Amino acid sequence: MKRVVVGLSGGVDSSVAAYLLQQQGYEVIGLFMKNWHDDSVTISNECPWLEDSNDAMLVAEKLGIPFQVVDLSAEYQDRIVDYMFQEYERGRTPNPDVLCNREIKFDVFMKIALDLGADYVATGHYCRRGIAQDTQGNEVYQLKAGVDNNKDQSYFLCQLSQEQLSKALFPIGELTKPEVREIAKELDLVTADKKDSQGLCFIGKVRLPEFLQQKLQPKEGVIVQIAKDFEAYQRDIPTFASKEEELAFYSQKYTYTIDSGKTVAKHQGAHYFTKGQRKGLAVGGTQEPLFVIETDVVENVIYAGEGKQHPGLYRKVLFVSNEELHWIRKDLSLKIGTSMEVLARIRYRQPLEKATLYQVEDGMYVEFENPQSAIQEGQFVAWHLEDELLGSGVIA
Repeated sequence: MKRVVVGLSGGVDSSVAAYLLQQQGYEVIGLFMKNWHDDSVTISNECPWLEDSNDAMLVAEKLGIPFQVVDLSAEYQDRIVDYMFQEYERGRTPNPDVLCNREIKFDVFMKIALDLGADYVATGHYCRRGIAQDTQGNEVYQLKAGVDNNKDQSYFLCQLSQEQLSKALFPIGELTKPEVREIAKELDLVTADKKDSQGLCFIGKVRLPEFLQQKLQPKEGVIVQIAKDFEAYQRDIPTFASKEEELAFYSQKYTYTIDSGKTVAKHQGAHYFTKGQRKGLAVGGTQEPLFVIETDVVENVIYAGEGKQHPGLYRKVLFVSNEELHWIRKDLSLKIGTSMEVLARIRYRQPLEKATLYQVEDGMYVEFENPQSAIQEGQFVAWHLEDELLGSGVIA
């Protein structure tokens, strides 16, 4: 019997994942990851991890599998929370869920599981693992989208390596969410009707601005509204000597100064805001709501534009530096000067969009067929061929 350690989160997805593995003849062990106990940062009045670990324990009892809680809060603080604060301070927007999978679940947690003699680690993600062959005939692991289009979570695993995938199982990837709930109901699991957890990976109900305010000091600054006819949007397009020159031109973000528009309000810190954000600006008197189109954390200025279609929100080319470039399928990675047509997204739940990858000497450009709203540094762009996720990178 192969041994599998399941990351039981106290939710319905991981509960059913554990059951399915049991049915497939694996020896299953349930582990709950405790990732947070910093009382200096209050996240909510409730204590979600206690309730969740209790639910996970009840599921393990019902299935008759061994269960224990592992405390990974020191590693989580070090690798996820501190990194998040550093990124926000720099004016970038990190994705803690992607990092949590790469650094915690499939690294720290996986090592604990392997020390327990596990052959695999399983989670309740809606995605699938495939096995293909490269041109040399070697086995390579594939990360594929979940069958449930509405719940596909492959994006959150876009930073996994071949080694991590070789030891990973995703038992519910072939199912839809309603089917998963149905199985849990039939088994009378305590998690059957439990709502999906929102907020940070394994921390629970956290309102990000409040969370950030507890570590990043408030600093009053101004909100400057930029008109739709701002001169930079009407710029002349030069004649390009090469495709690379053209991509470099279109990947540049617009630059603003306080004189680029009118000051309309105050804010408590540019580092609390991210591009595309609407909530929290608290500026009235406009026909359409204002959206953040740029933040300047050095000068502590937020630039905003009126309406979802504001030209300052849109760009069709982004850049990923070589240091931040990650191919799950290294055998398909691009050589300098080559390109590949793919489907890509810059955030979870965004529909996949047609795009072309261009590898240059110092990194890779991603050119979308249609302009994308709120391309934000620090976020991950991920690219697919059909239903397989090939790689990802941090937007520069």
